[in-house]
Amino acid sequence: MTASLPSIAFAGIGLMGLPMTRRLLAAGYPLSVWNRSPDKCAPLQQQGARCVATPAALCAEADVVMLCLANTEVVREVVFGPGGIVEGGKPGQVLVDLSSLEPAATREMAAELLQRTGMRWVDAPVSGGTVGAEAGSLAIMAGGCEADVERVRPILAHLGQRLTRMGEVGAGQVTKVCNQMIVACNALVIAEVVALAERAGVDAGLIAPALAGGFADSKPLQILAPQMASSQFEPIKWHVRTLLKDLDTAVRLSRETGSATPVSGLAAQLMRLHGSQGNLEKDPATLVELYREGQA
Repeated sequence: MTASLPSIAFAGIGLMGLPMTRRLLAAGYPLSVWNRSPDKCAPLQQQGARCVATPAALCAEADVVMLCLANTEVVREVVFGPGGIVEGGKPGQVLVDLSSLEPAATREMAAELLQRTGMRWVDAPVSGGTVGAEAGSLAIMAGGCEADVERVRPILAHLGQRLTRMGEVGAGQVTKVCNQMIVACNALVIAEVVALAERAGVDAGLIAPALAGGFADSKPLQILAPQMASSQFEPIKWHVRTLLKDLDTAVRLSRETGSATPVSGLAAQLMRLHGSQGNLEKDPATLVELYREGQA
């Protein structure tokens, strides 16, 4: 069954990477995995994945190498650092980066990898969180040449309900920035709403069901408002630091393009204030504490 399927390699077995790789294994793909902390690969090894010692080793047998890493700096290190993908990459292979990075850096790294190895790059950041990763219902926004995106479409179909090619390399990252601007600003205003309702004597736990189906409804509202109202901050499904990173990317992109993003700029300041109080590794549901304590 697996003989006709392309061989996949995957770097980054974190909150998103683990459920993604489990879905790829369940679909029958031959899979090699690498993670900076090797112990995170153990459950996948038990399911049949091959663990390797370096990112370069991922390229030995892979047709497609996938990344799901924390930020631009980590991706650059995994691709171009010692033992990096650049040392094993070759023509005919495609790198699919599922991480959320700076668009300009993505274009630069894609050009360098192609020049040094002949390996092509598709940026394919995702939206939908760990729930979407587990269900295979992520929204995937891709940048890359059409042939490369179509080549990896059958693989990404196991991870997402929808894959949209947004343009050439970097276009996927620009789209993810737009997505995160909406998500982060939404999370902050939901925190304001819950804290305001509480102070005004309204049961904040009823906000999400009361507004369901109306113009104010959204997935963040239905997920975050109940968590905030009940102070349910565990288990952590995503991180404040991720939203802060993406808001900072949005502000940088706005400067590069001469576009005004005042709301996202303010959101970045508020997110940084919350993160500076020891919340960077916590769930964004904790944002409600910023308003309960009157610090915003």
